[in-house]
Amino acid sequence: MNGDDRQTAPSDAGDRSAWTRDHASGLRRDDSNVAPVIYPAEKRVDDGLHIWDTWFLRERDGTIADVGGYRVIVALTASAELLPGKRHDVATLRYFYSEDGKRWETGGPVFDDEAFGSRQWAGSTVYDDGDVYCYYTAAGRARERALSYSQRIALAEGGRLTVGDDGPTIDGPWEHSILLEPDGEWYETEDQYRGMTYTFRDPWFFEDPASGETYLLFEANTPVSEGSDACGGDAGEQEFNGSVGIAHSPTGDPTAFELRPPLLDAVCVNQELERPHLVVRDGTYYLFVSSHVHTFAPGLEGYDALYGFVADGLRGDYEPLNGHGMVLTNPRGAPFQAYSWLAYDHGDELLATSFFNYHEYDRPTMDDVALLPESEQRRRFGGTLAPTVRLELDGAETRVVGALDHGHLPLPREKLPEPWWRRAGDERERPGEY
Repeated sequence: MNGDDRQTAPSDAGDRSAWTRDHASGLRRDDSNVAPVIYPAEKRVDDGLHIWDTWFLRERDGTIADVGGYRVIVALTASAELLPGKRHDVATLRYFYSEDGKRWETGGPVFDDEAFGSRQWAGSTVYDDGDVYCYYTAAGRARERALSYSQRIALAEGGRLTVGDDGPTIDGPWEHSILLEPDGEWYETEDQYRGMTYTFRDPWFFEDPASGETYLLFEANTPVSEGSDACGGDAGEQEFNGSVGIAHSPTGDPTAFELRPPLLDAVCVNQELERPHLVVRDGTYYLFVSSHVHTFAPGLEGYDALYGFVADGLRGDYEPLNGHGMVLTNPRGAPFQAYSWLAYDHGDELLATSFFNYHEYDRPTMDDVALLPESEQRRRFGGTLAPTVRLELDGAETRVVGALDHGHLPLPREKLPEPWWRRAGDERERPGEY
């Protein structure tokens, strides 16, 4: 495991990469990683819905599915009548579709029957010759009287996507199953949990182009027992034990996976490495996660941001991009304007999608949102697709070069305009503030 000796964790830690305190101590906003300021869109995707964590319908090889001239996204949704802070308690998966990647239509709920969990959180969706596989987080238990935060990785299979005169339709009947639960050795169980948040969620389907092998990535926590010498024995730091988990399908069957040791540990650094996903370019593996300012361990200053790591192969060794890991964050004056980024390859650039979170809000913590009048909580929550951010990628270095419109999600073959600051011929110009 790289980094200082304070981060010694499980006995098999030598098999995995680490995001260390030495790395994370270098986190800073600068002119390479700050996104442009976001202003409300003229039109939301759906005025009746809060929309947040979003992902493309993809082919098995990871390419964005183009079915009958349509691209499809799946998102966590809730009624816009709900206070934004309550939306995770009733999250429902819905799908949306577009012919041009700019104007999106609401298709409807993904599931027409009862899924696992009292609500469903983020995952990924795979299209395979008409068949749809939906990997999701089963949060809580169906019909529970009080909300719980248990998390299991679930699969719905049996869905079909068809295209008619009115656009794409995703229909069941679905067959739901629990694919993965934490084992207590590589991945912390709820009983072992002693930190600020428990995580075993966000499944992301991946076929390795080098080997053809089939995997699921997910967010988890690494078990750190009381009395461990991890983090120099600091019990407070030990509670921050996020990891990027991985499971393997030995036969390539997209419905059967076995747990493997984590790809990346952040013990002593960060509690939540959310929505892990990979971009492979020219044999180089780029691993991305989202994380929050409040999930960094004491003594570290992080941000609500997209973080990334680079390696020569799937199993690592992963090193943080830009030396510290931060790829994209929000401006200082709008620190919570966007979240839950997903990066995908677009020829010479990477594109990063996200949702429009809170605007006209610059307090240091999201906890203070609850202090606002309910009308202001609703007004300041974007609840729709954010502008897509454009990133230059050069080896282990990244740079923000601009943004597209709200919800503009182009396919890789679509030509993008030159960033305005480059067209102006002034390399010193910046698209945002930091």
